[in-house]
Amino acid sequence: MDGQGVVGHITDTERVFTYRALRIARADTTPMEGFEQDDYVKNGGFNDRTLADLTDEFDQVRNATLALYQGLGGEAWARRGVANKNEVTVRALAYIIAGHELHHRRILEEKYLPAIPRA
Repeated sequence: MDGQGVVGHITDTERVFTYRALRIARADTTPMEGFEQDDYVKNGGFNDRTLADLTDEFDQVRNATLALYQGLGGEAWARRGVANKNEVTVRALAYIIAGHELHHRRILEEKYLPAIPRA
């Protein structure tokens, strides 16, 4: 996966996990299926877009994620649901979302940024 694919993957994954958080926060107890991340990347068309465009989209998705979490009451954070056959809380999903982005940010920094010539 190249840099554009990584950014697209981060954005798609944040959307999916935030959707899960929304459903659980609203006390929806319907179990949610997993998703095949490789298929999302394969069908995302990320290489047809600029890195700047993908980064802008990620910023918008992140702002929406933050808005959702900022609007949650205390009891919503503790609600539990099932996603991909695993029980998870809304709070845990917040940590997963943040950790996933940080994990891939490190990969981008280690794999792609050293290749960029510095002035």
